[in-house]
Amino acid sequence: QVQFVESGGNLVQAGGSLRLSCAASGSTFSIKTIGWYRQAPGKQREFVASINNGGSTYFADSVKGRFTISRDNTKNTVYLQMNSLKPEDTAVYYCNYIPQTMGPWGQGTQVTVSS
Repeated sequence: QVQFVESGGNLVQAGGSLRLSCAASGSTFSIKTIGWYRQAPGKQREFVASINNGGSTYFADSVKGRFTISRDNTKNTVYLQMNSLKPEDTAVYYCNYIPQTMGPWGQGTQVTVSS
């Protein structure tokens, strides 16, 4: 029943920045841990970052020091600030609760980093 809408993806040059947004439906957002994931063509979906209901964050080693995750519970929205982007960051980015819901993933938002 929960739906996620990702936005903010774009084409950007290496070294640039993007800010992704994830809006979630439902009334329990404030107590949920939320994660960002990404999937490149031909590759498995991988974990990128997460933030729990207390604001504690985790990052994949590949993005540590470059990405920041935050949330606004009044807007049921989580953000992913991506700096110093690299071509290997190119992927479709998705968000979901952790543990993941049984429903479908959102459509994701495409991030393309050119060299």
